[in-house]
Amino acid sequence: MDIKDRQILRALQQNGRITNQELASKVNLSPSPCLRRLRILEESGTIRSYSAEVDAKAYGLPVMVFVRIQLNPHTKEVVSNFEQKIRLLDEVLECHLMTGPADYLLRVMVADLDAYEAFIRGKIHPINGISSIDTSFVYGTVKRTSVFPACD
Repeated sequence: MDIKDRQILRALQQNGRITNQELASKVNLSPSPCLRRLRILEESGTIRSYSAEVDAKAYGLPVMVFVRIQLNPHTKEVVSNFEQKIRLLDEVLECHLMTGPADYLLRVMVADLDAYEAFIRGKIHPINGISSIDTSFVYGTVKRTSVFPACD
């Protein structure tokens, strides 16, 4: 991947609906080489998909929660079972394996506190091997972007 590929990717992260003509102009390429590079990035899996960024509040999910989960014991079976169950939960937008005091960090979206309680009691508590759940509610967002920093 070279600097032109990264410029194409950053431009697409900023606006996934940009036309090839506009993209080529933005990255100082002619349209044909730009489209060729774009196709290679798609075929290689560097570009995984295209999606719309949706306002969570307008959608009906105004509550974002970060949930730290600690497992015990750390057996292969407990870890595998936890990860398998988490993948099935629509409320969990992201699940990251972490260093530090928590094993996992989840980003969860729910409609309200009642929905969060139902999520924890009905979907998280039944998962075997969870030894602790620590919750932080987001009450404001200072910065949110999906555009990677330049790396030249």
